[in-house]
Amino acid sequence: MDRTGQCLCGAVKFVARGVQPDKASVCHCGMCLRWSGGPWVALFLESIDFTADEGLAWIQSSDIAERGFCNRCGSSLFWRLTAEGKYQGTTSVTLGALDGALATCGYVRIGEWRKRVTDSGKTRFFADAVTRLEALNS
Repeated sequence: MDRTGQCLCGAVKFVARGVQPDKASVCHCGMCLRWSGGPWVALFLESIDFTADEGLAWIQSSDIAERGFCNRCGSSLFWRLTAEGKYQGTTSVTLGALDGALATCGYVRIGEWRKRVTDSGKTRFFADAVTRLEALNS
């Protein structure tokens, strides 16, 4: 499915191609929390066609990924895997930037069972859950 979207001010407009509207990724790592002000809620896509990119900027946020944003209004828009390997180039777009996204997104996948050691050395466990989103206009 293709979805249109944009940043808050309209300096970045795009068509997200190959979006899977039935699933969303929710990341609540420290970097995503800082990037988006809360959990990064996004849909993975196959490709992006930009119809306006005057404000588009990218920052290499880690050794493995970069993030796209609008340098005019500050909207956090994209996450893209840059590390070499099978999934290099995998890209997600924030759910809030997609036009009408909440009305078509059926499920949100939240994490998965995994053990992770945080920066402070504490071990945290993340659970897997699927949450049903109700359409805002139903």
